[in-house]
Amino acid sequence: MKRIALVALLIAPMFASCTNEEAAARTLRVNGYKDVRLTGYEFWGCSKDDGTCTGFEATAPNGERVKGAVGCGLFGCDKGCTVRLGQ
Repeated sequence: MKRIALVALLIAPMFASCTNEEAAARTLRVNGYKDVRLTGYEFWGCSKDDGTCTGFEATAPNGERVKGAVGCGLFGCDKGCTVRLGQ
């Protein structure tokens, strides 16, 4: 049991580093989303070409409450960010 806890502690930072909360929040704000709550790394939420994938819950521009993920290039160099809904 201690080994599982140790492995979990070692792996968790890898997933935390696969998010870009600043870019995700900015992308959502620019696209008209409000009341944004970032939910951390979203394993299945983005394309294989995305370097980071940050989950979120927010109010869409049409007033509907949505869940999704924002996928961005790894260092912001290779591509912009994409909002993906329905996660």
